[in-house]
Amino acid sequence: MTAALKNDGTVGKALSVLDQIASYGRPVRFTELLGDSALPKATLYRFVQTLTNQGMLQYDPERQTYAPGLRLVRLAHAAWAQSSLAPVARPHIDALSAETGETVHLAQLDHAQVLYVDKRNARDPVEMFSQAGKVGPAYCTGVGKAMLAYLPEPELNAALAQQSWHRFTATTHVSPDSLRTELHDIHSDGLSFDREEHEAGIICVAVPILNAHQRPLGALSVTGTTRRTSLDALRALGPRLKQAAHAIATDAESWLFPQTNSAATPAQYISKGETPHVRSDA
Repeated sequence: MTAALKNDGTVGKALSVLDQIASYGRPVRFTELLGDSALPKATLYRFVQTLTNQGMLQYDPERQTYAPGLRLVRLAHAAWAQSSLAPVARPHIDALSAETGETVHLAQLDHAQVLYVDKRNARDPVEMFSQAGKVGPAYCTGVGKAMLAYLPEPELNAALAQQSWHRFTATTHVSPDSLRTELHDIHSDGLSFDREEHEAGIICVAVPILNAHQRPLGALSVTGTTRRTSLDALRALGPRLKQAAHAIATDAESWLFPQTNSAATPAQYISKGETPHVRSDA
């Protein structure tokens, strides 16, 4: 049973049902959902019906399946525009993609895991796990390690406790102890690498996107394959990646906390058709 089911009451349980349905990656029948759920049948059915009535789920009467609803799509677009780094980072990752010809990722931490918020494919695209909107492990990805390395110790301890430590390849870290040594090096150097730790043949260099207090807002990476590049070649891109990350952090600071000529109140923003603390052209 998840923490949401145990601690967050009705809302937590409803969100857990949404998470469960989304995790299948396809429409799912109620019987299958019930088989994987910790909730009693009547309780689960009540949540599914309420979520469907609210547009958070959609029901296909012919196939008798449930899938995430269009209301979630609207909310996802709003979250992408208002809460992720993607709108601010777009011109910078466009430029990196054009310069390197390799895959560029933008990611943020979401409950100790990596959430890919944007991606540019290489000129010669390669099939890989990462896609915008997808969640991946933090302990064995370049972007994940770049962000973990700059977490304060209590937050790092909590994040490491939430990792699965599954061995994906021969080079995957399988314990916090082995990873901590590398995180120390990343913090010193500012560069993180994926040495085929999540997927065989996939390597990357990554940097954290840090705010003025050196806390990670996200991470940026350039990813390639062992077939056409090397870790040394990717390392050479480090200074350019750091430059882009700094530019994104600077733009994000202005986007989240815009400077104004006067102490405008929320009512003044609303009268101008703007949202407080969010730049209107973002």
